[in-house]
Amino acid sequence: MSDITEIILTLLFILLALDHTDSGLGMFGWVLVGLSLLLVLVTFPLSIWMCYKIVKEYERAIIFRLGRILKGGAKGPGLFFIVPCTDVFINVDMRTIIFDIPPQEVLTKDSVTVCVDGVVYYRVQNATLAVANITNADAATRLLAQTTLRNALGTKNLAEILSDREEIAHNMQATLDEATHDWGIKVERVEIKDVKLPLQLQRAMAAEAEASREARAKVIAAEGEMNASRALKEASLVISESPSALQLRYLQTLNTIAAEKNSTIIFPLPMDILHSLKRH
Repeated sequence: MSDITEIILTLLFILLALDHTDSGLGMFGWVLVGLSLLLVLVTFPLSIWMCYKIVKEYERAIIFRLGRILKGGAKGPGLFFIVPCTDVFINVDMRTIIFDIPPQEVLTKDSVTVCVDGVVYYRVQNATLAVANITNADAATRLLAQTTLRNALGTKNLAEILSDREEIAHNMQATLDEATHDWGIKVERVEIKDVKLPLQLQRAMAAEAEASREARAKVIAAEGEMNASRALKEASLVISESPSALQLRYLQTLNTIAAEKNSTIIFPLPMDILHSLKRH
């Protein structure tokens, strides 16, 4: 029974080795792999706990055999096998990662210093490239996002930064995505959170906005006075055509005064009477 078990295990590990075959190991490399398999057979069943690994649904494992990445790409999710002593693996998180861009002081195109921060959403698209092509993909993406933000805003004036945030964020996302493609990184979204202006500039802009509002208010008031004077002129022409209209207007005015319970009533005198009194 033990002989059959040994044969089955031997076949299992041979299949495992063939599954991870790498023609670049060389003769000495295959000797080391063979010795590792022999050690596993000798120490069975304790060694079985060192041979299988499990990665979560959102992870991938990159296996290195004698320093070389095995063909077939990343393993997982689920169960996979390795050869002890010759194989090592690195887990890569495939979930979306979010980080804040620290506030960056930027000199705009019109020589205004502003402080801008943002947020970046990215994920690992190719686990093999993220491990083999760069030392630390996360740190590199963070630093690249900071420099990209400064470069993007340095070509804009203050008015464009305040009004075209979505366009600037979209251009940053495209630039970051292109730069991190060789690292196996996919930049999904970039957002500009806040644009902080110097205090003196805020006061100057507030004073300018207030002066502009006051100027518009004066223009509107002047237009209202002009329209009112035109309406009064037209009303005087209508009243001058009919003397009874003036009397009706006078009675209407008295009615309005009486409704407010005033003790003072004004009686207008015709100008003709005043002129006649002056002559006598």
